[in-house]
Amino acid sequence: MPRYKDEPPAVRVYTVCDESRYLIVRNVPALGCGVEVQKLFSSYGDVEESKPMDGEDCEPFTDVYWIKFRLVSNARFAKRKLDEYVFLGNQLQVSYAPQFETLADTKEKLEGRRREVLARLNPGSSKGSTDGKKGGSTDVGAIPSQGNLQQQVNSGQRNSGELAIASHLHNSPITRVSTDKDYFPSESMNQTVQLVRETLNKIESSGEQSQGEPASKKTRLDNRRRI
Repeated sequence: MPRYKDEPPAVRVYTVCDESRYLIVRNVPALGCGVEVQKLFSSYGDVEESKPMDGEDCEPFTDVYWIKFRLVSNARFAKRKLDEYVFLGNQLQVSYAPQFETLADTKEKLEGRRREVLARLNPGSSKGSTDGKKGGSTDVGAIPSQGNLQQQVNSGQRNSGELAIASHLHNSPITRVSTDKDYFPSESMNQTVQLVRETLNKIESSGEQSQGEPASKKTRLDNRRRI
């Protein structure tokens, strides 16, 4: 029954028991298009089997098809995308068919659902295990990340700057400053500089004299042995 424009669409919740890898497709045009139907559903996952259901009640000039997917997730994706999909002028009606499941199919479906719920409840554990596997294997030719590459570029620039400064200091000539020139406008500051220069000159001249003359050994006043 078509709904009005302002009427909200009906929402139906499917549980794991309602879902199945078996689908029933209704309102397919009766044009012998079984291959096209299988090709359409195969685009959403591996289809193990597809066949028409001649015993099912259907509208005139339409057929009903039975689709078997390999995985429940593929069947879920195909139903969400192809339900009410317009195919050769008709709007398809796709529904789950859990009544065709065997005991092994139901067990596999419930186990898969349990694993999905545990993975959603503990996302950190699965992520940590994945990171551990990635960290265990190291690639020799791995491309460095952007952060490591930027760090290497910065360290290279810093090392080149230090080498340039060291070479400049090593190759730059030593310049002598004249001691008779006044560099400050204030007379008191110039006198202070002159006093400091005279003191340094005295210290330098005394050091040169001490280095030029060998230190004389102090004569002993007596012959007593020192302990």
